Amino acid sequence: MNNILNNLLDEKLIAIIRNISSKNILKTTECLYNGGFHFIEVTFSSIDEKISKETLKSIELVKKYYGNEIHIGAGTVLNTNDVKNAFNVGAEYIISPNVNVEVIEYTKKLGLISLPGAYTPSEAQLAYEKGADIIKIFPANKLGKEYFKAIKAPLPHLKLAAVGGVSLNNVEEFLLSGVDVIGIGNSLLNKDLIQEKRWEQITQMAKKYIDIVNNKKLD
Repeated sequence: MNNILNNLLDEKLIAIIRNISSKNILKTTECLYNGGFHFIEVTFSSIDEKISKETLKSIELVKKYYGNEIHIGAGTVLNTNDVKNAFNVGAEYIISPNVNVEVIEYTKKLGLISLPGAYTPSEAQLAYEKGADIIKIFPANKLGKEYFKAIKAPLPHLKLAAVGGVSLNNVEEFLLSGVDVIGIGNSLLNKDLIQEKRWEQITQMAKKYIDIVNNKKLD
């Protein structure tokens, strides 16, 4: 898993897939892959068991058809049962909206990468102490780039991910603030694009994000 973690820290981008049927997962993944993405998160639902079952099916399909070409993770993971189920179908990393110590510890016990969500520096440091690899600061757009700089100043050992409201308009700002990983959701993928089968638009949008990251590496 260290190689996967290093690759994620190098590539910096995770595409967040939420509420998309498993019947569209492979085509969606193909578009993202053609656009340069290699990390995809498929989210659970805390209130809809049917969606969570679709999530597991989607993870399994992506793992089966893309193997090591795409690194697939589970998102909105709130308990250890979800961790176990995601692990069993091939998830390689676990992303949560909160700091749940049991989830972090069980994730690491299974040898997976842990990305819990935090809001405060205290939560972020606690997650790190419990074994988290990257701390997801959420919602990023509400907190702003200066918030990430403020956390990094006294806690430079933390690897931080910006998730929530990141778009083409502000992704470069977050990269400049020292963010290590960025999760892209609705500004890259939404249900309308999928339902209307605007596949090429998804690929072109993915390429734009990849180009921004690659350009920053050259600076």
